[in-house]
Amino acid sequence: MGVGNLDVSGPRCDEVGRFRTSLAGRVTEFRYAETMQLDWRTCSRARLSRDPRFDGKFFIAVRGSRVYCRSICPAPTAKEKNCTYYPTAAAAAEAGYRPCLRCRPECSPGTPAWVGTPSTVSRALRLIDESGLDEGGVEALAARLGVGSRHLRRLFLRHLGATPIAVAQTRRLHFAKKLIDETRLPMCQIAFASGFGCVRRFNDAIRRVYHRTPTQIRRLARLKEPEVENQYLFRLRFRPPYDWNGMLAFLAPRATPGVESVERGVYRRSISLNGERGYFEVSLDPNGVAVAARVQFGNPCALFFIVERIRAMFDLNADWATIVSSLKTDPVLAPRVAAHPGRRVPGCWNWFELAVRAILGQQISVKAATTIAGRIADSFGEAIAIAPGLTRTFPTPGVLADAPLDRVGLPKLRAETLRALARAVSDGRLRFEGAVNSDDFLKRLCEIPGIGQWTAQYVAMRALGEPDAFPAGDLGLLRTLGLRNTREVERRSERWRPWRAYAAMYLWGNELRPQSSKE
Repeated sequence: MGVGNLDVSGPRCDEVGRFRTSLAGRVTEFRYAETMQLDWRTCSRARLSRDPRFDGKFFIAVRGSRVYCRSICPAPTAKEKNCTYYPTAAAAAEAGYRPCLRCRPECSPGTPAWVGTPSTVSRALRLIDESGLDEGGVEALAARLGVGSRHLRRLFLRHLGATPIAVAQTRRLHFAKKLIDETRLPMCQIAFASGFGCVRRFNDAIRRVYHRTPTQIRRLARLKEPEVENQYLFRLRFRPPYDWNGMLAFLAPRATPGVESVERGVYRRSISLNGERGYFEVSLDPNGVAVAARVQFGNPCALFFIVERIRAMFDLNADWATIVSSLKTDPVLAPRVAAHPGRRVPGCWNWFELAVRAILGQQISVKAATTIAGRIADSFGEAIAIAPGLTRTFPTPGVLADAPLDRVGLPKLRAETLRALARAVSDGRLRFEGAVNSDDFLKRLCEIPGIGQWTAQYVAMRALGEPDAFPAGDLGLLRTLGLRNTREVERRSERWRPWRAYAAMYLWGNELRPQSSKE
């Protein structure tokens, strides 16, 4: 049972099939059929079942209370005739509903950007997560995407039910609510951490949306654990199942000594942002539908970025049921999918660091590449003593651009490839943050001597979060599929689109060991 791109039908979408939304001070009407694709019967069954697999895939607006809820809301079930379904929280908010204080829509898993949306919307959502609207607004965002601002608004309304500004505003409000409920930060710090320019705007927005002041909302929260200074605990939900052991099995052998560690079911790493240092650790929450992310960082304004990066790193927004619907029909993939439900594609914290790690992994074992990565961090990274096992931050591109990498045991050509990559990033010729066209980015990446298609596709999988990236030249994939060359692998992989990155994770098997071909 899915709730993706289904036909709009039935009287419960709305008696007149319309909703109203305020845009730039005027009221405009849009037909449901033009803005969102939800089958009310499917949504109704999912709502009545309270199945966590549908959490965040749609939102339920109740006309009487004017509140919108998640599909797992514990409140008494509303009558079907009083319910309207929206594909995003922003769409429900734009229609005049406020978030439920019981089920807390801000805690739901994120809506997968690549399900039912064109690539332009997906890239726009990625940029919004990186504060892409902070400078220049919708016009600047549209310019970066290569489209007009009116067309971008039209795409957002059609696929998400709300404008880019409304989506960003809803995310800011949801994150502010999360900080109010789950931290003891002063309200002035929450206002800036959640992207509001001033405390008054923050207070007005919270009062308007939640019909309570921030202080009144905090009184309702039940903080059970005392907080360490500058340390914050977030529970980040996902749609089950989630193969947490498989995720750690992939990350553990690749953990850069001194920078990352994996032990006793916990992933931990040091981080550096805008000159400030900290760390975070992530473990599976006992409830089985979330991960617990503990962040130690001095500047609360960085929390939104940190939390969003953690979500991407652990692929928490993935809709596994949708992804494997095509993969499990393949006779090679089917038993692997059945044996390890919920496998995700591991992302990364630092995109440049991941690219360096991919280059180090060319034609050598994972263990050897990890050893060299540890030497690079120890020789050129900044010393830090902030948590057990974390002694370094990974060196920046500026540091590695002219570093004597021969000291860490790198072959001459491999060292020159790393320096060329570092110079390209330092000079701004290659930008990881805000990359809006993965094809153009990968083309520029492959122009660096020593970087070929295997490295580029591996970077696309883990750094850019491209679900259809696929390192077809990987030796492990060739062996598993029993094929002779890259062309045959490419041909075989066509049936797995657009989820080839997930197919690769399953094909690499329990040992999860990608091996590059010669580049």
